[in-house]
Amino acid sequence: MKKAVTVIAVFFIWIWKIFRTGTLIIGNLLFLVILFSIIALFVVHPTKKIPNGAALILNPEGNIVEQRSALDPIARLLNSFTGETKHEETPLQDILDVINNAAGDDRIRMLVLSPSHLGRIGLNQLRDIGHAIENFKESGKIVIAADDSYSQTQYYLASFADEIYLNPMGTVALHGFGVFRLYFKEMIDKLQIKFHVFRVGTFKSALEPVLRNNMSAAAREANRQWLNRLWTIFCKDIGKQRGLTPLLINDYINSLDIRLEKSGGDGAVMALNAGLIDGLKTRPQIKDYLQSVAGGGGAEFKHISMYDYLGHITPSYSTRPENSPAVGIIVAQGNIVPGQGVVGQIGADRLIRQIQTARKDSSIKAVVLRIDSGGGSAFASELIRQELLHLQQAGKPLVVSMGSMAASGAYWLSANADSILASPVTLTGSIGIFGALPTFEQTLAKIGVHDDGIGTTIMAGAISPARPLPDNLAKSLQLSVEHGYRQFIGIVAKGRKLPVARVEEIAEGRVWDGQTAVDLGLVDDIGSLNEAVSRAAELADLRTVHGIYINRPSSFLKNLQQFGQVTFATALNNGLLPSSWTTLTQQFTTAFSFFVQQPDPANLYAYSFLSPGTIAF
Repeated sequence: MKKAVTVIAVFFIWIWKIFRTGTLIIGNLLFLVILFSIIALFVVHPTKKIPNGAALILNPEGNIVEQRSALDPIARLLNSFTGETKHEETPLQDILDVINNAAGDDRIRMLVLSPSHLGRIGLNQLRDIGHAIENFKESGKIVIAADDSYSQTQYYLASFADEIYLNPMGTVALHGFGVFRLYFKEMIDKLQIKFHVFRVGTFKSALEPVLRNNMSAAAREANRQWLNRLWTIFCKDIGKQRGLTPLLINDYINSLDIRLEKSGGDGAVMALNAGLIDGLKTRPQIKDYLQSVAGGGGAEFKHISMYDYLGHITPSYSTRPENSPAVGIIVAQGNIVPGQGVVGQIGADRLIRQIQTARKDSSIKAVVLRIDSGGGSAFASELIRQELLHLQQAGKPLVVSMGSMAASGAYWLSANADSILASPVTLTGSIGIFGALPTFEQTLAKIGVHDDGIGTTIMAGAISPARPLPDNLAKSLQLSVEHGYRQFIGIVAKGRKLPVARVEEIAEGRVWDGQTAVDLGLVDDIGSLNEAVSRAAELADLRTVHGIYINRPSSFLKNLQQFGQVTFATALNNGLLPSSWTTLTQQFTTAFSFFVQQPDPANLYAYSFLSPGTIAF
């Protein structure tokens, strides 16, 4: 009997060894396949030939970003296996380079706009692309927009075309701009969570969702001002291209039911009757029409996508003459956090290393900081500002180029720049600071959980989510917030050469659009990244303008560690959840994970909670 048991045991041991060895081999092979596939994305780029008389298809995919994240190649690999969109991100500069180069390329006969896979994009980015399309049309080449349907941002791009065509089953979904947030006060009360809030400023509404069940009158007033300004610009831009008045565009939205009834319930006909489009065409009809416009004969429609065309051009700010003086460009996008940060964040330590690289490089004579951020940790913002001051003290001018947003902590670190440029639709300001600490002692007590102990001082273990916040600590945090606010005011006053009293008038956490910020003295001029590079070259007395990106330090292994985050984000973005649910998910995430994902050592934040999930563009 013992011998039989031993034989059986040995049998299963060998089965286990074979299984373990097999899985190890398969795992290693799978890792190698993924590794070589990723390397191939960087190395193997077969170039598609550009036929003479071709149509360039401008088909931007994914979110439009200032700089591609380190994980985008991994995301593209993941999507290539699922057959979905291959580009999770498309850099804005790539789109501008494609359009600008094609304008002078004799092989390109026309530009076709097909924005159906366009993801999240800032209004300033839309306007930059629109200006590039206008310059393209000045070359005498035609621009045609053709797609199955148009969202609001997609239609804005399409409006710059000479002709716009829509599928007979499609729609033009204009809806206006808005700020909508979830408010959790009642839920927090029911869960008996104590949310301790410390803030300064009438308009610092970042924490309203945990303090109220609706938007305050002050926040409503502030939001209405910049929303109306941005919407007016949006409507005027479309109206200029289509010969429509802002009044008609607003009526198209506000009288949707009446217009749709007159069109027999047909959204495509409604858009045609309103003058938003030039015609209705099916996909085969569009292909035949584009081929007839492109000409050249033959049965095949000669075209090349923007991504294939990119392989034929040299990207802007990627090269420069050897040893020539240049303007360094540093891109900072995302929430500002201490340490290294992860994808989608501005890690203070990582950004500081980029600034140090620019300072130590003798060929870099000036720096442009291209920033797109709603702020974050006050401590991290100050660390970055200190390093930027060190750069300036080394004799290198600093120009800040604001993207879609440069608010709160992002403005904190920008205020001392030699020059600040923004778009008219940039959201900036939000000069304010707050602290917040939730405690759950009542929630835990309700389910029979209690916290107790002893310490050597009254502050020992004082900051604990399981215990009440001591009064002396609460007072200390409020004093720290008030000190941080005065420090913020002083930084802005000194950097922008404004009286402290004047800064206090326009501060209190209020958000301003770019043009208003210029009028207030918070921004110097309206200008693009290209104009910021020229401004920096001028400040550095450079005879010729050469800009060069200073890439952020990256680790392949660390990027792989974040692979799971990309997988989850890809799943959400590829339609596993309805878009409205995704928006709610973003708002929940923004409201409750902020303090976990971007902790500040002193629990002080200079942050504006105006995120893609709260602003309806």
